[in-house]
Amino acid sequence: MNTRSKFHLMARAGYGARGIVFLLVAGLALFSSLGGGKADTRGALDAILQQPFGRIWIGLIGLGLAGFVIWRLAQSLANADGQDDDMKGYAIRAALFGSAVTYAGLAVTSFTMALQLSGGSGSGGEQGLAAWVMAQPFGRYLAGLIGLGFIIGGVVTAMKGIKRSFGRYLELDADKNTPAVLISIYGLVARGAVFGIIGVFFLYAAFTVDPEQAGGMADALAWVHALPFGGVIYAVVALGLAAFGLYNFVEARFRRIKTPEVGDVTRQLPLGRFS
Repeated sequence: MNTRSKFHLMARAGYGARGIVFLLVAGLALFSSLGGGKADTRGALDAILQQPFGRIWIGLIGLGLAGFVIWRLAQSLANADGQDDDMKGYAIRAALFGSAVTYAGLAVTSFTMALQLSGGSGSGGEQGLAAWVMAQPFGRYLAGLIGLGFIIGGVVTAMKGIKRSFGRYLELDADKNTPAVLISIYGLVARGAVFGIIGVFFLYAAFTVDPEQAGGMADALAWVHALPFGGVIYAVVALGLAAFGLYNFVEARFRRIKTPEVGDVTRQLPLGRFS
């Protein structure tokens, strides 16, 4: 297997691993009253760990997520998707780099769980992030910026589904109402809605100077459940997260993946632009 084939395998395995995690998050959201699990990515990993050969499965998911991190770094640092050299392109690549950092943390968590190096269930990652950010100089404003970033990311993600712009990166016709396309639209809109709610939590935490007010995916779903007709909306959003998991399988199968060369990376560095 050559380098190009190995890179493609890593990227596609990464999408598959992320798809599994989000399907489990959706399952926990829908059946949390029976299983008692927390509907977030850590809860999904805990659910896997409790299954037969759980440590092996967790380790494999960690490997898949590591491949996804490498692909995200190729997208952000090497511009593997060919984003334009404008503010929009730089913003997209910055978001992809943030995604690489997020999933790197999840991959490390997977490996430590598989090797039994981490025992506790842990606290919400977003609350921990908010507490760390607010402890920094101008932390309140940084938390607010993170909240705005989540909200903008949520809008962009939802619009990516509504406008079917995800088809630009897939080897399928996004203008046709095939099951794969409709599932992708549903999943992206639901994922965007959850992103937006998390962003609002961060803004409120910044406004109150209380990191405990920041929340993650499970808190966003709980907030939805508390709305009028919340049970129905909650089920729609939870099923949407399952659709987002399936969308990752669509990407694993149809994503156009460009293997970056060393020159692609150096050209993106400041010195590379003047050489």
